[in-house]
Formats: sequence, structure tokens, C-alpha cells
Amino acid sequence: MTTEALAMSRPAFGRRQVHAVAACYFVASFAALGLPPYFTEILPELGDRAARWAGVLYVVPTVFSAIAAPLWGRLADRFGRKRLLLRAQLGLALSFLIAGWADSLTMFTLALVLQGILGGTFAASNGYLGAALEGPHLSKALTLMQGSARAALVFAPIVVGALSPWMSPHRQYALLALLPLAAALLLAALPEPRETTEPEREETVALDVAPAAALRRLYALEFAFVFSTVISFPYLISLVEDRLPGASAALSGLLFALPHLCYLLSAMTVHRSIRTRPRPGIATGFALIALGLAGHGVADTLPALIAVRLLLGAGLTLGMVGLSVLAADCARGRAPGGMFGSLEFFSKAGAVAAGVTAAVGSARFGPAAPVLIGGGVAALTVFATLLPPRPRTRWSH
Repeated sequence: MTTEALAMSRPAFGRRQVHAVAACYFVASFAALGLPPYFTEILPELGDRAARWAGVLYVVPTVFSAIAAPLWGRLADRFGRKRLLLRAQLGLALSFLIAGWADSLTMFTLALVLQGILGGTFAASNGYLGAALEGPHLSKALTLMQGSARAALVFAPIVVGALSPWMSPHRQYALLALLPLAAALLLAALPEPRETTEPEREETVALDVAPAAALRRLYALEFAFVFSTVISFPYLISLVEDRLPGASAALSGLLFALPHLCYLLSAMTVHRSIRTRPRPGIATGFALIALGLAGHGVADTLPALIAVRLLLGAGLTLGMVGLSVLAADCARGRAPGGMFGSLEFFSKAGAVAAGVTAAVGSARFGPAAPVLIGGGVAALTVFATLLPPRPRTRWSH
């Protein structure tokens, strides 16, 4: 049975189902992405008056998500991707409820640990989509999922800030727990992707499986990409304040959001352009990221900062879309839960490494250090991306 025949034999899974999964991830991400910027306001209520633990707690869910994601992915392949996706949404809801009603720093920390262990909605959603789709359809769906993440990253802090006069960010955790619960109800109506039988999987592996070297390259590129982009996040506001004294919080927030807005506006157009040639797109993306981050080191006017943020956004979009295409290619002939769980591990590992490096670099060399370090890593990755791939291995029985 050919890959095309396998795809045709699966139950219909169209645009509405993909959009439903992406929408569920968007609403479930609101608390996870919108509330951590307010840790400096939450922690004093829990006894940490100077919010000294804000930086550590910021990465706690990421660390535990990285540890748990591969295990949840393998369990999804064994017990059903829809079932494990519902588990992830319900796990988020439980952890948000505990965080919202926590009355001590210890309980709040435990809630963040549970968020990392029980959540993992992004990897679970991608594993679910990977079981239902393949090829360009899967890469387009993964691009849409990244758009959901960018949208939540842009809009969630704004909504949390708007609600703050009526409800503290701490208690908003409990309120926003309703969102993953609503997402779980919507996902319950979606179909379970058809399981591929063992003979079909073996024939697919024999005919069309992506080589293991391509999977290792994907993991390495994912780590480098997340590291080089996320490293600029924690101290960007400090950098803006240093370069533009007196800049308003709204202006700083807009500058922070610009690269993500670039992705939202152009990702699907970029996908159509590079879906058959992802490697040049990824290499160009890393080059633009390197130039954009280097520009942060010298930009000292508002027009210059806008220009380098847009340049970074162009690189972020090319890199992220290209990695989605590579991920879809690597998913051929593989159990998607395990693959996307492992990919999430390398993504989270890159984010944790970026956060630690940013903290150390900023403390030692100032707020420009993280963007310069990230730019250097991106520049080195350009050359690694352009290295010719190893010859493709054909398996036979």
C-alpha cells in the first residue's frame, strides 16, 4: 500500500478539524503564556516580597514539560492521541486551579511543576495532527499551530493586564482554568485518527520513511532556533528602556510583539513559498535572525529598533515555517506521538538553555549580551544548515 493510499484510507480530517485543534491550543495557552510576565506581581502576595524567585519559576513549567513530553508522546502512540490530548488539556486546567488558589509559594511552585508535567498541549496537539495528516497538509497544520502560539504570546498578556484592575493576576489562574476545560469539551467531539496497522507501517517505512539523520538534524535545528530566538525575550524590555529612556510600557510591549505579529501576517504565504525547499528557507531564517539580533546591539533609536525587530520577525517566520516542513517530512513512517514529544524536549531544552544564558550574560555584560549571544549562535547555525545531507537510506525486507 502506498503512502497516498494510506492517507486516502484515513477518516476525513479537514480544515475545520485542524482549525479546531489550533483554536483549542490558543485558548488553553492563555494562562500559560499570559500570566508569567506578571510573576513580579503575584509572588509578593505569596510571601516573596522582592519577587526574587520570578526568574526561576518562569522556567519551572518548561523544565518539567521537557522531561515529560517524550513519555506522554510514547503513551499517545500506545493508548490513543486524542485521549492523551484530552489528558493534556485537563492537566492544564487542574494545575491552573491549584495555582489560582495557592496560598503559599510552595503550593504555587507545585502548581507550576504540575503544569509542566501534566500539560504539554503543544506536543500532544502536534502528535494528534501527525496521526491524521501527512506531507504538505501536516506542515501547513503545524504552521497554523505555531501561529496559535504566537497569537497567544501577543494577546494573552494584554488580556491579563486588562483584567488586572478587577482581578489579581494570581486569581486569574483559577478563572483561566475554564479555557482548557472548554478546549477539552470541543476536542472530545473530534475523531480519533485511524491507527496504522503493523504491516502498513512496515511497508510505509520500507518505501517512504525519512532517514534517522534527518530526524537528528531536525532536533539540532529546533534546539538552535529556540535558543537563538528565546534568548532575547527575558531582557528585551530592559534593553528598550536602556536605549529609549522614558519609553512607555505600551511601546515596549509593541516592540516585543513585532516579530510574532510578522509571523501571524506572513506565515501561510511563506509556507507556500518554501514547502518544497525548506532548507534554504531555514538557512535564510537563521541568517536574518543573526542580523536582527546583532542589530539589537547597536540600535539606539525607535526607527532602528523597529527595523531590527522586523528583521528578526522575518527570520523567525522563515525558520519556524521551514522547521514545520522538516517536521512533517520526518513524521513519515514514524509514530507521531513519540517524534513530536521528543521534538518538544529539544525545543524546551533550547528555551531553558536560553533563559539561563540570558540571565548570566545580562548580569555580567549588560542587557545587550543575550541578543549578541543569540545572534552568534544563529550565525553559526547558518553554516550547519547548508551542509549537504547524508545520502538517504532505503530499507528493504
